[in-house]
Amino acid sequence: MPGSPKPAAKQGLIVLCTATFLVPFMGSALNLALPEISTSFSMSAVTVTWMATAYLISTAVFQIPFARVADLAGRKKVFLWGVFIFSLCTFLCGFAASAAILIALRFLSGVGSAMMFGTNIAILTSLFAPEKRGRALGINTAVVYAALAAGPFAGGICTHYFGWQSIFFSCAGVGVAVLLLSRFLLKDEWIEARGEKFDLQGSILYGAGLASLIYGFSSLPHMRGVVCLTAGAALFAVFVRLEKRHACPVFNVRLFSGNRVFALSSVAALINYAATSAIVFMLSFYLQYVRGIDARHAGLILISQACVQSVCSLIAGGLSDRCSPSKTATCGMCIIVAGIAGLTFLNQDTPVGWIMALLAVLGTGFGVFSSPNTAVIMGSVEKRYYTQASATTGTMRLTGQAVSMGIAGMSISWHVGNRKIVPELYPDFMQSMHTTFIVFVILCAVGVYASMARTGKTGNR
Repeated sequence: MPGSPKPAAKQGLIVLCTATFLVPFMGSALNLALPEISTSFSMSAVTVTWMATAYLISTAVFQIPFARVADLAGRKKVFLWGVFIFSLCTFLCGFAASAAILIALRFLSGVGSAMMFGTNIAILTSLFAPEKRGRALGINTAVVYAALAAGPFAGGICTHYFGWQSIFFSCAGVGVAVLLLSRFLLKDEWIEARGEKFDLQGSILYGAGLASLIYGFSSLPHMRGVVCLTAGAALFAVFVRLEKRHACPVFNVRLFSGNRVFALSSVAALINYAATSAIVFMLSFYLQYVRGIDARHAGLILISQACVQSVCSLIAGGLSDRCSPSKTATCGMCIIVAGIAGLTFLNQDTPVGWIMALLAVLGTGFGVFSSPNTAVIMGSVEKRYYTQASATTGTMRLTGQAVSMGIAGMSISWHVGNRKIVPELYPDFMQSMHTTFIVFVILCAVGVYASMARTGKTGNR
């Protein structure tokens, strides 16, 4: 908040950035461990995708309801409980005895993550004045990309020398560090809706609708996918109608219907993550299976994207305080289109240097897009809606990631089937990868339009 002492804001930023580091680090590190996890539990390629999808579904489903709980009970309180649940479930993942138990624990980890990321951007926005907010968000985003950069390298090393379980144990240790730091450095509490009622009915409708949509998309082209998508759309229609009439809704849907900048910026974020999140997943299998590169060296190749992202997000965050963040974000999305288009031409003999160059292009686009787009979203709403806007940002990210994994899983299912990836199936896997990247290019082109359409309106700066 503008009146907060400067040291308190800096200390809060340290805590939030440490927590922000945790989840993307583990996700990117696990990408390098997935082939070994798949071997350990004899998982098919489609089943492996549920390692990520189960986590993404729970995080996306619970983020909006827990954001409302944070407004009622306190953002700091919900944030800390989220760190605790995430750390505990992550630690237990290292002891999982079967694929089903591991996927279930990943789902529960997502509940803790929903509590963390439904509140962290709202806390960060409250700590910093508007003229300093872009830089703070840029630093926070840079930490995400630094985690994504460190993840493949650390994940490859941990998997190679200590086994995939070590990734979960090390991340649980970081979670404990966040809890200790929070006790001493996160001073304030933020309660924006004290005394209001919690909308349980709306929360159930929202959670059931979003879970049905994500699961349905992940299950296509099977009939159960079509049924779940239809059910999810119907539940969301009822949810929107209910929330418009509710005195204390779990989510103010008028933020979308009455705030064009917020709506289009959120859609741009959703599309961006839907079109990019599964890229590392596909490339991890491509490098380790098709190209025969071990986890350590595959991690070193994939690290090029996140290193560039980290630098560019710092620059873009500061730039968005001085220039139009909407236009900056649109430029980033255009760069992403070019990077993914290049990936569609990968084959079994593509030089590693060319792959790293394309990843650097993608890293530039991600870095230029993310923090300015978040600044637009948070700057387009009143202070009392910070937590809902923060949760919406996280929900768009995680829903997009789940959709992205769904696209990848659907493509693998179509070309490879529900089988383990063996040398005889490498050509089929390459076809599934090309199909996935082509779909991503089309999605990103739509994202460019959404990002451009918001400019020239009030609040877009």
